[in-house]
Amino acid sequence: MAKTAAAEVEAGGRSVRVSSPDRVIYEATEDTPEVTKLGVARYVASVEDGLMRALRDRPTALERWTSGVRPGMRLATGPQDRGADAFYQKRVPKGAPDYLESVEVTFPSGRTAEEICPTEIAVPVWCAHMGTITFHPWPVRRDPASDSWQDRPDELRIDLDPQPGTDFRDAVRVAGVARELLEELGMRGYVKTSGNRGVHIYVRIAPRWEFLDVRHAAIGFGRELEKRDGGVTTAWWKEQRGERVFVDFNQNCRDRTIASAYSLRPLPGAPVSTPLSWEELAEVRHPRELNLFTVPERLASQGDAWASIDEVHHDLTPLLELWEASEGGEMPFPPDYPKMPGEPPRVQPSKKVAAHWDADGNRVEG
Repeated sequence: MAKTAAAEVEAGGRSVRVSSPDRVIYEATEDTPEVTKLGVARYVASVEDGLMRALRDRPTALERWTSGVRPGMRLATGPQDRGADAFYQKRVPKGAPDYLESVEVTFPSGRTAEEICPTEIAVPVWCAHMGTITFHPWPVRRDPASDSWQDRPDELRIDLDPQPGTDFRDAVRVAGVARELLEELGMRGYVKTSGNRGVHIYVRIAPRWEFLDVRHAAIGFGRELEKRDGGVTTAWWKEQRGERVFVDFNQNCRDRTIASAYSLRPLPGAPVSTPLSWEELAEVRHPRELNLFTVPERLASQGDAWASIDEVHHDLTPLLELWEASEGGEMPFPPDYPKMPGEPPRVQPSKKVAAHWDADGNRVEG
């Protein structure tokens, strides 16, 4: 069979080449037709306004599904996942066009990498040509005038993750409680679907605090939500969460990212992580109604629900006061992080033997 000729997608005044345009990325479902690689690239170009608001000048990792999305396919999350079908790309791929800009980032391990830093819509369209469906921007913006920009987040990200036994409607309910709390603190949150079962709330903050501060603010906020809604948990260990909505505070750690606004997700029907007004969120019956086929028209007719998100950058102090007033102290960090000051032991409570750990959470070798 002859190889399909490459196609061209117009993106911000540039013509971006898309190879293998007929490759099926999403198979047809009962509600949606199949989506080709060309269809993904065209989708990315069509949501320029909202997507670039989410990505512009931010170091961005790519979630690449080069063979498409199929049931049973796996996303590699570490060295143990060799042979997985999809992977995260944290370095600029080979063959990048000359208009693609990058920036050096430093990971918690101390390693560095040149990561994509989108400045125009042609860049994410080219990334779609490389098999990218989901964009993972850092919560920082490149600032040539600052030596510390990489250490100063401008976003607090509240990730509401329904645990087994709960669902999207539970996350929506908790989001409503979170909105009330933010308003009491004089802060405005912007909400979007995760594209799956969860809900994400973003709060723009002044880039004055470090990642550890922002993480503490998320913990303090989550603990206050726990007081107001018994269906909320900040328990890090899954065995302790129960049938509740987990506030994933560690999404605010350095090099931890969330699928951007207007990113596709690797699920049947090509769902989109979609910004909404609070009123719209309450009316969503199922998040997969917001997908590659419905979101571009919605954005074109209604505009981006997050259009005003950059107008105000809030003071983080009220949330840090919640952290300082909360009980429970420090929480576990992600497993690939170095041991952090005050951190409790990184072992499931059901497997912890008290005699094996000292008062500072360090393992004692017997």
